[in-house]
Amino acid sequence: MPRPSTTAPTRRTAVLASAGLLAAGVLAVPAQQAHAAGSVVKVTGSQGNWQLTVDGAPFQLKGVTWGPSPSDADKYMPDLRSMGVNTIRTWGTDASSKPLLDSAAAHGIKVVAGFWLQPGGGPGSGGCVNYRTDTSYKNQMLEEFPKWVSAYKDHPGVLMWNVGNESVLGLQNCYQGAELEAQRDAYTSFVNDITKKIHAVDPHHPVTSTDAWVGAWPYYKKNAPDLDLYAVNAYDAVCGIKSAWEQGGYTKPYIVTETGPAGEWEVPDDANGVPTEPTDRAKAEGYTKAWNCVTGHRGVALGATVFHYGTEYDFGGIWFNLLPAGQKRLSYYAVKKAYKGSTAGDNTPPVITDLSVEGDSGKVPAGGALTLNTKVTDPDGDSLSYEVLANSMYLDKSKELTPLRATDLGSGRLKVTAPDRPGLWKMYVKVTDGKGNVGVETRSVRVVPPPVNGTNIALGKPATASSFQPGSGDFPCPAANAVDGRNTTRWAADWSDPQWLQVDLGSVTSFKHVQLNWEAAYAKAYTIQTSDDGRTWRTVREVTDGNGGVDDFDVSGSGRYVRVHGTARGTGYGYSLYEFGVYR
Repeated sequence: MPRPSTTAPTRRTAVLASAGLLAAGVLAVPAQQAHAAGSVVKVTGSQGNWQLTVDGAPFQLKGVTWGPSPSDADKYMPDLRSMGVNTIRTWGTDASSKPLLDSAAAHGIKVVAGFWLQPGGGPGSGGCVNYRTDTSYKNQMLEEFPKWVSAYKDHPGVLMWNVGNESVLGLQNCYQGAELEAQRDAYTSFVNDITKKIHAVDPHHPVTSTDAWVGAWPYYKKNAPDLDLYAVNAYDAVCGIKSAWEQGGYTKPYIVTETGPAGEWEVPDDANGVPTEPTDRAKAEGYTKAWNCVTGHRGVALGATVFHYGTEYDFGGIWFNLLPAGQKRLSYYAVKKAYKGSTAGDNTPPVITDLSVEGDSGKVPAGGALTLNTKVTDPDGDSLSYEVLANSMYLDKSKELTPLRATDLGSGRLKVTAPDRPGLWKMYVKVTDGKGNVGVETRSVRVVPPPVNGTNIALGKPATASSFQPGSGDFPCPAANAVDGRNTTRWAADWSDPQWLQVDLGSVTSFKHVQLNWEAAYAKAYTIQTSDDGRTWRTVREVTDGNGGVDDFDVSGSGRYVRVHGTARGTGYGYSLYEFGVYR
């Protein structure tokens, strides 16, 4: 996953913003005076019959990955204890970790304390490092990590140290072929160097290293013999770990450091070509299945920290968080049941058993009426409240959820106004019971420009512009893209004002309607102009309050040439139009 701090992480598609390395610097925590304050944690046993012990007592990780701010630890630790959680996992350790460690210890919870190495987070992550030649980076980490180990090694909250996250897989973002293999060998050898440094400072806590798939384990087996145990992040594939471990001939136990329902990278696409998000019920079943498979590998799998005890209420938060916006969902109770054996007496969430788009033809007009059909039950008979939200992740990478004003038509029918920006959207229905529980389901919808009566006389005609962007990304973006009839190609201008795009209709022609389908970089102010000769222009429409999406208006005009003349951009980027339609 992309690099988080000690707080919330982000999954590969969504779940939270990338950041840089954890801050290094002068230790900001007081050193512990004696080891008696901490615990002695060991991996004991023999091949295939291992266990983790804390001060000599068997310990199975029943954990979650930690999302809230460390400063909020006291707020959430009692809830974790009520779930049966005895372990949390972080991705970074620095001065900000102390409040979290203090609160965890005070509530009888241990911490798998992480250290971040580039390129963390597996596919899609950045921060390339050359582990064969970059001695400066390696020396920095070899100095920094043991400092924090020294600061916290006697802290009663520490369970073990975890070096790196998904970097063996993530190196594929930086290298290929033989060089990729060499880098993976160099990285895992470096992990071993760090492990030896940590052991020298702290002989009383194990050291592991997390990666995103068991294909990383052969590299650790070959190059990191000083690791005390292995670790892996596995979601829908978690039940295959046991077989992979047996076939790999490994001689160390493991923990699962992230697991839960199937992620975006593991599910089939829906009819709109985007990953089909599992239902709330399927997600809950995913946690149950994962825990059963972890505990089914007795004597080898020493427990798990499931993903994710987070409160973020966004695209990734809805996919994975156990309590988005602090509200508990079915997955929360599935984890609680796995760890405690029962949720008897709990008031549990509403269950959405169906969500569909009424009259769904695969396309919804921008700004048009959209009706969602739901079927919802509540096991406790609570009074329910509904909310509809929209997300444009697959349109512009935004993770935010935007509330839409919904009219309850009864019988589970909710009417909203569709977003006015064409593209692929996700619609969410959120149902709350007033008791701190929530059910959420989502469907994708394709928002298209509203249909226009008449003929688009600009379609396929010659088009020119004051400028266009020629390279990188989805470029080139010439003027012709705005009249090709496709809402997937665009014209993009230079990042300055003014700019214009014009189409040659071939002869003087009358028209009655104009439709502009803006990309995210829209015009705040512009005019629609006509000309018979391409030199003298007449303004037929002026817009001073543009907000993007689709501008759709009736306008009478005539001319051989029709142009949109932008005078004020709505963003810092250049003007960008998917389509410029002129209708008669």
